[in-house]
Amino acid sequence: MSVLETERLVLREAVAEDAPFILALLNSPGFLENIGDRGVRTEDEARAYIVERMIGSYDQHGFGMWLTLQKADAAPVGLAGLVRREGLDVPDVGYAFAPRAWGRGYAQEAAAAVLAHAQGPLGIPILAAITSPENFASMAVLRKIGFTFVGMITLPGAERESTHFTVGACR
Repeated sequence: MSVLETERLVLREAVAEDAPFILALLNSPGFLENIGDRGVRTEDEARAYIVERMIGSYDQHGFGMWLTLQKADAAPVGLAGLVRREGLDVPDVGYAFAPRAWGRGYAQEAAAAVLAHAQGPLGIPILAAITSPENFASMAVLRKIGFTFVGMITLPGAERESTHFTVGACR
């Protein structure tokens, strides 16, 4: 089901058949370095990840990480959406793109659309975002779409600190 469209992208709910792309994305060097190892190593594990984590979030929260596809050819290029994280009082805007999609402005385009969707139709006035301290490109995206750096945060179960950004009525 399509959730959002931008000039160049379509964001839709993930389905089990997206497992090959999800497997590749979750194991790409940029994902592992900047987001973390989800321990997904096979297509069966990727299908389970989609059903349990992604579809589970859609069912429980009404949002989650959405598969992001290029409009031009319907090829999947990444994920963008909202996540409920332990340790954060508000939903977290997240995104991850395949290396072949880097440098095209997709992260900013998708994240801005997610932000507008959250604050508009979903009625979520305040949002958070976190990044690894070394992920300067992601921090730049967040600043460009209106997020403000508020400090460092260590989320429950995390081994290291993350940068913490917010956007909305209260900072």
